[in-house]
Amino acid sequence: MKTIDDFNFKDKKAIVRVDFNVPLNDQKEITDTARIDAAIPTIKKILNDGGSVILMSHLGRPKKNPDEKYSLKPVVLYLSLVLRIPICFAHDCMGVSAQMMSKNLMPGEVLLLENLRFYAEEEGKARLSETATEEEKALAKKEIKERQREFARQLANYADVYVNDAFGTAHRAHASTAIIADFFDAQHKMFGYVMANEASNLNKVLNHPTRPFLFIIGGAKVSDKIAALENMLNKVDAIIIGGGMQFTFIKAMGGKIGNSLCEEESLFVAREIIEKAKKASVQLHFASDAIIADKFDNNADRKESPSDDIPDDWLGMDIGLKAIKDFSEVIENAKTILWNGPMGVFEMSNFEKGTKSVAEAIVRATQKGAFSLIGGGDSVAAINKYNLKDQVSYVSTGGGAMIEFIEGKTLPGIAAIEKD
Repeated sequence: MKTIDDFNFKDKKAIVRVDFNVPLNDQKEITDTARIDAAIPTIKKILNDGGSVILMSHLGRPKKNPDEKYSLKPVVLYLSLVLRIPICFAHDCMGVSAQMMSKNLMPGEVLLLENLRFYAEEEGKARLSETATEEEKALAKKEIKERQREFARQLANYADVYVNDAFGTAHRAHASTAIIADFFDAQHKMFGYVMANEASNLNKVLNHPTRPFLFIIGGAKVSDKIAALENMLNKVDAIIIGGGMQFTFIKAMGGKIGNSLCEEESLFVAREIIEKAKKASVQLHFASDAIIADKFDNNADRKESPSDDIPDDWLGMDIGLKAIKDFSEVIENAKTILWNGPMGVFEMSNFEKGTKSVAEAIVRATQKGAFSLIGGGDSVAAINKYNLKDQVSYVSTGGGAMIEFIEGKTLPGIAAIEKD
């Protein structure tokens, strides 16, 4: 991968795609700075070389332009405190003001552009009426694609170099992640440290694992993880399947799951995955018992039950004590671990023990020398909730991007940099 380490930014303007899509409270204060913190080394490298930095990012999903609720302005104060320099802010990512601020940016200075999503051109989505004809839809889509390319060209004109450091959006073919790279030659487009670290660690896990290699997958829906499961069957030695999605598998094997989450349309796929795992000699591990509740509520009545014999009107909310013991043993014997998805409704205190125990088992395995990679919004939230982030090998910043990487897909944000 061509990274910023391969380039001297002296007297160069670099436009850097970062992921500053951070959570804000009602007072517009940042409640989690992790995504900003991750980009700081890339920004500092460019500044230390004697270059200047133009930052661009999304924030939320605004429906209009502009929308003060989704302004990136709250990032300015925190960024200036961390970098210890004043940060310039363009109140519009397009237009004469942004052009002039970019043009006048001096070495050692940083400019943050306003939210790219204030423009439909960023994502290239045509706004269509419900009564639009097929011809009108086709014309609108063609027009928005042309406007998207022009939007990307204008962003590219702000700088001499393009740096993509937003792994979390690398799976999207947006103007700022894929199309903008077309306006820079191979020597002037590259990856920042976040992107490089993500790709390096994921490649290490997927293509050069120390065995046994364990994939832990959870979450609500099988349909969201089918491609990842099927691709991983060719790479791993064992898979732990937990969370709501496990009940589709348990029902597919003839189990009784009460009111637990189940995707009826995925039962056939679940059976296929079970058969493929047998043929590939991959061990599938399901929770033998579950913590069940009479309703989806933290204060609901709850009890333990075999996972495949849950009473009617009850639903599985977490893995049980025996499953925790069994899963922990499998985890602690692994040498490479990839975890995506919780074991239960860990957001509720009465149903968090399974997810917390799996996280703690991964930490113990890591302490024994295993390489552990955690990814996906809920898994990362769990690791952070239990203050275990610094006790695993790597925590990915990408949710959907990591899943698509695991699925074996080529990410547009990576392909755009790598093509000549």
